[in-house]
Amino acid sequence: SRWEPALLLLSPPAFSTSCARCAADGRLRRKRAVSERRLTRYFVDQRKVRVVGGQGGGGGHSFYSEPRKVFGGPDGGNGGDGGHVILKADQQMKSLSSVFPFYQGFHGERGGSRNCYGANGAHMYVKVPVGTLVKEDGKVVADLTQHGEEYIAAYGGAGGKGNRFFLSNENRAPKLFTPGEPGQERVLHLELKTTAHAGLVGFPNAGKSSLLRAISRAKPAVAAYPFTTLNPHVGIVHYQDYEQVAVADIPGLIKGAHQNHGLGMAFLKHIERCRFLLYVVDLSVPQPWIQLQELKCELEAYEKGLSERPCVVVGNKIDLAQSRINLPLLREQIAERVIALSALTGDNLEELLLHLRELYDTYVKTEQSRGQSPVKW
Repeated sequence: SRWEPALLLLSPPAFSTSCARCAADGRLRRKRAVSERRLTRYFVDQRKVRVVGGQGGGGGHSFYSEPRKVFGGPDGGNGGDGGHVILKADQQMKSLSSVFPFYQGFHGERGGSRNCYGANGAHMYVKVPVGTLVKEDGKVVADLTQHGEEYIAAYGGAGGKGNRFFLSNENRAPKLFTPGEPGQERVLHLELKTTAHAGLVGFPNAGKSSLLRAISRAKPAVAAYPFTTLNPHVGIVHYQDYEQVAVADIPGLIKGAHQNHGLGMAFLKHIERCRFLLYVVDLSVPQPWIQLQELKCELEAYEKGLSERPCVVVGNKIDLAQSRINLPLLREQIAERVIALSALTGDNLEELLLHLRELYDTYVKTEQSRGQSPVKW
């Protein structure tokens, strides 16, 4: 009947959630599979934020009066300053997904009587990942590269002056007081310099999302149509010595991407922020080496030298018969190392993981030799 859902909601649970034994009960609900729409919110590498500093408190307006001292003079205190909005780099943050589009600083309190000053507004701290670029009108205004580094995004307004401030020999009973000033207002663009250590680069339906699923716990959407991935997904590859390598699934590129064709130049920026690249090539198509040539041409047209970063060619779909025929032909045509595997069946994933660790170790040593700290996940 129509009352059955209400009765089910009112009925007590069949087990206790506070008991450790019951908490491990298999009757607990399992998490539902996250849809592609929600997955796109999990990793965000750019965000537009409007920040407004807190408004200063108004000045006080009062006159001191007590028995035997009726005309004690003005005693209105100054208002408190508004709080700043501060961006703070935190190494625990890996994405800008937790950053809201608007932040308002805390207001200062109004000045009181008996020369009491109003309290200053508390500062509002916004945690952002290490390596966040702060831009305003296309210009870089801050580069947060160290843990704990701060940048004042919006200053709070100054507090107003109470009537005590305007006391003078010419005006012994001032009635003038000023309101608090409004806080600074700005529109900032936050952008991550580093998306991940490695980036999966390839044409649509090359198997990038399936490969990321196979080597990490990330769950990007997989389907038999192009442009399944519309936003980058980052998966973490764990090793036995507790090192973690971040691999990004970049949305598929097409010919002319540097001219804003297909999904446009926005996704070439994701590749720009990766330290080394994994070119994913579909071995089942005729002449797969042409895919690699076109991918490098697109990267080079977007930014000179981008295609020369440390890389490895991943020949996917080796489980197909045509792929086994094209594999030796591909190795003859290109000079880069080719790792043939199947993201569907898991064949030869170990070789890719070992080489991925070699690329990561080389990156760490290079950064340390330059006196810089490598990005850790």
